[in-house]
Amino acid sequence: MRIGMALNYSGGFAETAAEVADLERAGLDIVFVPEAYSFDAVSQLGYLAAKTERLELASGIFQIYTRTPSLTAMTAAGLDYVSDGRFVLGIGASGPQVIEGFHGVKYDAPLGRTRELVDICRQVWRREKVEYQGKYYQIPLPPEKGTGLGKPLKLINHPVRERIPVLIAAIGPKNVEMTAEIAEGWEPIFFHPEKAADVWGESLARGKAKRDPALGDLQVYVGAALAIGDDVDFLLDFVRPHLALYIGGMGAKGKNFYNDLAVRYGYAKEAETIQDLYLAGRKEEAAAAVPDDLVRAVSLIGPESYVRERVAAFAEAGVTTLSVTPIAENTAGRVRLIEQLREICN
Repeated sequence: MRIGMALNYSGGFAETAAEVADLERAGLDIVFVPEAYSFDAVSQLGYLAAKTERLELASGIFQIYTRTPSLTAMTAAGLDYVSDGRFVLGIGASGPQVIEGFHGVKYDAPLGRTRELVDICRQVWRREKVEYQGKYYQIPLPPEKGTGLGKPLKLINHPVRERIPVLIAAIGPKNVEMTAEIAEGWEPIFFHPEKAADVWGESLARGKAKRDPALGDLQVYVGAALAIGDDVDFLLDFVRPHLALYIGGMGAKGKNFYNDLAVRYGYAKEAETIQDLYLAGRKEEAAAAVPDDLVRAVSLIGPESYVRERVAAFAEAGVTTLSVTPIAENTAGRVRLIEQLREICN
């Protein structure tokens, strides 16, 4: 089991970057740099490439709508170059609230656009002249849609790798099926080991049946809050607001992918209550309404023996990388938690 970590810049990027080197020495294998509607992830990934030696660096995630496929490929190749082959291209559709609300771009056809984007990226990385006539992307642009002066071009530089790993964040059945077919890695959110097979098993099986053997086994990256000790149960409350935000606030009624996931896990009544409270502005009540067993299932919080059992449950469910959020007051505490988890995972 590999260990990853999503970075949080609430304390300042310089401080976080300095801490990453300590975490790397403690056994961390990969870091994920978020983007959402904050600072861009590219500049920070480039900075981290210069400050680390072994760690893989992943975008967590680039949304697919505002960078053209060719620019996404160029960016990934550039980050792979400055990191000497340590970059993982994490992509996802995000949601209409961000794509239309912040970027002013239409949110449509996430599956079709993702598939075409991945096809085009791999063409760019192979240094082929980019020629692609898909439903959503046409390269070069057809004369009737532009000046008619476009011509096929290939990437000037020679990429470090012609196959940069692609990691797709997906939770919907069709999106998960596509991910299992075309991507090196899959990143689901709020992964419940005991219920994952019921929710995603059929989608994964259908996708893997069409998978190119050259891609290797599907790597599964799962996030979880981490705290190890005999008296850490109170830290479960650290997880509740995060779950409530997504289940309750990341979307409107009838258009919230994370609420749908909670329903598929068997929490239909609870998901409705959380959403009603959150959308009414009663966020603390929404957090309190998140079921205890769901909080525990998607976290690694408890005594070492319990965390060891949960790590085994994640592994049994197919997880290959645990991307943890260590709950500690300072760098030393976070390093200690990563070292403890490294020992457990070994």
